[in-house]
Amino acid sequence: SLLDLLRLHTYRLDMAPKKAKRRAAGGEGSSNVFSMFEQSQIQEYKEAFTIIDQNRDGIISKDDLRDVLASMGQLNVKNEELEAMIKEASGPINFTVFLTMFGEKLKGADPEDVIVSAFKVLDPEGTGSIKKEFLEELLTTQCDRFTAEEMKNLWAAFPPDVAGNVDYKNICYVITHGEEKEE
Repeated sequence: SLLDLLRLHTYRLDMAPKKAKRRAAGGEGSSNVFSMFEQSQIQEYKEAFTIIDQNRDGIISKDDLRDVLASMGQLNVKNEELEAMIKEASGPINFTVFLTMFGEKLKGADPEDVIVSAFKVLDPEGTGSIKKEFLEELLTTQCDRFTAEEMKNLWAAFPPDVAGNVDYKNICYVITHGEEKEE
């Protein structure tokens, strides 16, 4: 889905939605989506939105999605799939709608599930792993780019198998729990 694709670009541990600060006057039912997130989170989502809005018209379109997916190596995305992603919103996807979609999707979401579902977009066969080269390409060229040192540390912590595959479910577990699963 569109949100799963976007999560891969934007999710970090510190990006889970914060509880909206209760306002003395309005209190309980503030419908302002911007109150759900910290300012730094809004900035991260804005950066992701800008990357996806390839033609810079302020609206994420089917063509924008096709272009950003192509830049990630997914060249044969069907028109129906793109339409389904766009239809996740009730109308044109401007930044406020984009942020609202994330807010609704992340409310009560388990951080590990959120990250795993983002990786699953890159794993259509459902193997639980992705190619090291592909992951490295994404992490060093998209959004907050990893440095060479960060990549070295990642591969030291999560070495690929002999076929060059990386177990992303283990990475997700460690990100959200701070330690490796007992086998």
